[in-house]
Amino acid sequence: MSGVAPGWVRAVDHAERTIARLEALGISVIGTGEDLLSKRAVFTNAPRDRRRSMGDHCRLMPTRDGWCAVHLPRPDDRDLLPAWLGIEATSDAIPWETIASAVADRSGIDLVDVGQELGLAVSIPPIGEDAQLRDRNTVNPARPWIRRRVGAPGDRSSLDGALVVDLSSLWAGPLCARVLSDAGARVVKVESTTRPDGGREGDRAFFEWLHEGQEYVSLPLAEPSGVDELLRLLDRADVIIEGSRPRALDRMGITPAEVVGRRSGVVWTSITAYGRCGPWSDRVGFGDDTAIAGGLLDLDEDGAPCFVGDAVADPLTGLVAAALTADAVGRGGGVTIDVALREVARSAAQSAMVVW
Repeated sequence: MSGVAPGWVRAVDHAERTIARLEALGISVIGTGEDLLSKRAVFTNAPRDRRRSMGDHCRLMPTRDGWCAVHLPRPDDRDLLPAWLGIEATSDAIPWETIASAVADRSGIDLVDVGQELGLAVSIPPIGEDAQLRDRNTVNPARPWIRRRVGAPGDRSSLDGALVVDLSSLWAGPLCARVLSDAGARVVKVESTTRPDGGREGDRAFFEWLHEGQEYVSLPLAEPSGVDELLRLLDRADVIIEGSRPRALDRMGITPAEVVGRRSGVVWTSITAYGRCGPWSDRVGFGDDTAIAGGLLDLDEDGAPCFVGDAVADPLTGLVAAALTADAVGRGGGVTIDVALREVARSAAQSAMVVW
């Protein structure tokens, strides 16, 4: 690692270059790259061990052949521990010591394969190129997204007054929507009545900062009436932001390309952990574990990996998604954009000069 900039420096540099792209598109961004990457930490002000995430739901642990990021942010994740590692979670506390003992004797690849099959956000640092990158044709870290023309371009060339429907949650998608809102768009945030944005369970001031000036709509998305109402809203949108794994939209009978194709000028931006297509498209991931999967990490004095900042893949990806969306709107729209947290983190880790 001699001569290589620390992960935080690379992440900030990547964010600054994305902000420069937004400014070239005529969009002012509140704060510097460092400000935005550390925004949640400013609100929460929580010191931590660098092998533990900000909320202590994700930890880096040694395995038989390397390191593994184990992320258990949801209460139901503990119920999967018996199937994943053969251990029981008998209280509300995550049994981190027992998990560490169990993963120490296992292969990192096997841990990820089994854990992800169960729906757990487990990752390991990258081992060269993989099937997901090759299938998505995103091996080049300078292009960590897929952009497809699937509809007709429209007359709109600016975000001013555009209707943005935001179906995303947590940090990356809402940050993208916040940037578009600051550029003059009207943002309507849509949440399920049964599964609202998990970001509401975090710091309230941070959540309000992300959604400042936006409108809220709550729909029963598990019911046909809720899906019908959502479809009517989507058919009026100029921009749609979402962060669901493909099967979640499939269950509602929603296909991004079809929505974009129904009207001219629409932009659909998907922000997911590993991308909407490819063999890993249904894998689970959040900002901390996908950063590790992309190789965006630091090494301590003993050569052991550490987290870079707080869920760093989230704000990095939110900024990239905002720049891609704004650029697409300026070109008339009619496109789908598929951005993966892991691929943006990989781009930053390799100090790639992004080709917009």
